[in-house]
Amino acid sequence: MTTPAGSPAASPSASEDARPLEGLLVVDLTRVLAGPYCTRLLSDLGARVIKIERPVEGDEMRRNPHQIETGREDQSTYFARVNAGKESVAVDLSRPEGREVVLGLARHADVFIENFAPGVVGRLGLDYSAVNAVKSDVVYCSISGFGQTGPWRERPAFAHIINAASGMMALEQGDEAAPRASNLQAADVLAAAHAMGAIMAALWRRARTGRGAHLDVSMLEALVGADSVTFASVLNGGEEHGNPRPGMVVHRVGGRYMAMQIVGAPRLWERLLALMKRPELGRDPRFTSSLTRRRNWRELRAVITGWLDTFASADEALAVLTEARIPCAPVLRPAEVIAQEHLAARAFFPVLPHPARADLRVTASPYHLDGKPTHPRGPAAYRVGQHTRAVLRDLLGYKDDRIAELIAAGVVEGPA
Repeated sequence: MTTPAGSPAASPSASEDARPLEGLLVVDLTRVLAGPYCTRLLSDLGARVIKIERPVEGDEMRRNPHQIETGREDQSTYFARVNAGKESVAVDLSRPEGREVVLGLARHADVFIENFAPGVVGRLGLDYSAVNAVKSDVVYCSISGFGQTGPWRERPAFAHIINAASGMMALEQGDEAAPRASNLQAADVLAAAHAMGAIMAALWRRARTGRGAHLDVSMLEALVGADSVTFASVLNGGEEHGNPRPGMVVHRVGGRYMAMQIVGAPRLWERLLALMKRPELGRDPRFTSSLTRRRNWRELRAVITGWLDTFASADEALAVLTEARIPCAPVLRPAEVIAQEHLAARAFFPVLPHPARADLRVTASPYHLDGKPTHPRGPAAYRVGQHTRAVLRDLLGYKDDRIAELIAAGVVEGPA
């Protein structure tokens, strides 16, 4: 397998030959976040990911904030993080010759993944039937907002839209006057993780049976499935369980917000009573069971926050709660998060090489492999189509004059 150009120097991450997906080839026809995050996870585990980008513009997330390089508008930190370790091949998918390039890559692929709106890849001639015709055992994965079937299938979808359509935005509103947008791109990342899991399962089945797969992953269903209590309740005639979340406290102590939780594990309530020196609360009819504490949560929350107010600072309260093994944490800003010693010890923010910056940092994959962090195999492509020439020559066997013809015609882009 060819390592993407510009691979970083040796790091504490797993070596190439130890990565479990070494030798797997993925053709990546995705953009923005859900698809690219899935293929980033696959790449980190050793797969060779060939990312198909539009000539000139590339993935639109190249133009997101924050730009790494002064004078460039295609080097966002968003793109650099989500597309690290992949090879960029720029192809005009509207041209028949471009379609042939992608189908040529598909003939070599183990996995083909796309996240266009349903119907788009069909119009491009790159849907499952077209790819399956050239690679019968391919694992073809489609990620979309609402799935490939159903009345909502063609609706445009981003995390914000899915958050509204899933019920999560309404549940999170709580005591606020109106629903609001969320910073968390949960629908995209959850769909990406589910897609990766389904791809792994399909590859395992292929190893046993020789049969490929067509996978349909819905962002909406991934987000609804992530709910802890409400949907299981409402599906069976129960009530919603939104904000304020019973048993979960966010409170300001001495100028700083902190969070604590007294539900989700046995004996947390008893530990808190002992810590507060309030055993009588355990006999109060409002609080004698988890059900009554849930129903009377606002009253109980006032008791708990009143106790927290007796501490001089959030740090003092957190120290006491931690000693008593009650889950708690300070409410951190992102700049504080990246400065934490814990994440440094986990090597969660690896440094990747970049032509214009020596200390480009990204997030690692959220798991360790054989005791080592799982870091990207290399940086994101510096140029749109950075690897076009090499991939067409080495993988598809195109001669240099044919590649030059395709570049001159605008079918592909390949910086010299």
